[in-house]
Amino acid sequence: MRPDISILPDEVEITAIRAQGAGGQNVNKVSNAVHLRFDIAASSLPEEIRERLLELRDHRISSDGVVIIKAQKFRSLKKNRAEALRRLQDLVAGVATVPKERRATRPTRASVARRLEGKARRGAVKAGRGKVED
Repeated sequence: MRPDISILPDEVEITAIRAQGAGGQNVNKVSNAVHLRFDIAASSLPEEIRERLLELRDHRISSDGVVIIKAQKFRSLKKNRAEALRRLQDLVAGVATVPKERRATRPTRASVARRLEGKARRGAVKAGRGKVED
């Protein structure tokens, strides 16, 4: 289940830039790629989501807490803008769900026995590879 968290449009700064790579005759004239900037600390997101976003080790989040997304998949500015907003929404929704607490478990006695038996068998195979004495 994905929580429905909305990002206000006035908190997102979208800039049109020129896309990289091959593009034919229009490549140097048309700015179709999108640069999206979203300041986490200044946003209206709930406090716990802001904290989890800032703790994320993601290359899209700068050291000063700004999410920077570059979208240039499509040749249309409108589609690239929608793609950048979707990726921002996915990033926020990913931290909105509380991660499950991990409980350490112990291996069963049978699995330990199987592991040790396999190690002994492998050791015996390797021991048989020594020099042959006449």
